[in-house]
Amino acid sequence: MSDSSPETEGALVDEIRWVEDGTRVALTLDESIYPMDAIYGAAYLFVDRCYVFLSREGDRMVEVRLKPKGESSSAALQALAGELANELLNQVLRVRIGDSTRKIREYYMARAFFSTSTQSSIDQLLAELDQEELAEDELEIQVPWETGGAGGG
Repeated sequence: MSDSSPETEGALVDEIRWVEDGTRVALTLDESIYPMDAIYGAAYLFVDRCYVFLSREGDRMVEVRLKPKGESSSAALQALAGELANELLNQVLRVRIGDSTRKIREYYMARAFFSTSTQSSIDQLLAELDQEELAEDELEIQVPWETGGAGGG
């Protein structure tokens, strides 16, 4: 397997280290940076075009291996590693937003399900319809279904 880290000192090093061997690419991720929910979310988006394997590589370290379902090349594997790295960032952001808005979402859900101080708009409409049906018809207009006759004659 070839390593993605540069050989020369002082060169930029990728935040996520990955290796590829021509048929698959593997990324080792630190759970303190990428929570498992984010890793699962990112990996799931690749299942349509890759076989995805997750394994525990150490304490709070997870390896994600992607093996394309079709033909692969070194360039395609490097592109997959980059796409996965971008998607991991997206998923980490989603997890953090979800965590930071959890309380307000729970509040609104509880209010929607357990609020009894006001009638829902559907209940209000049904109550209005019931009142209209019970009201006296001042003009005494017969409605065909109230006369009991079939055909209205």
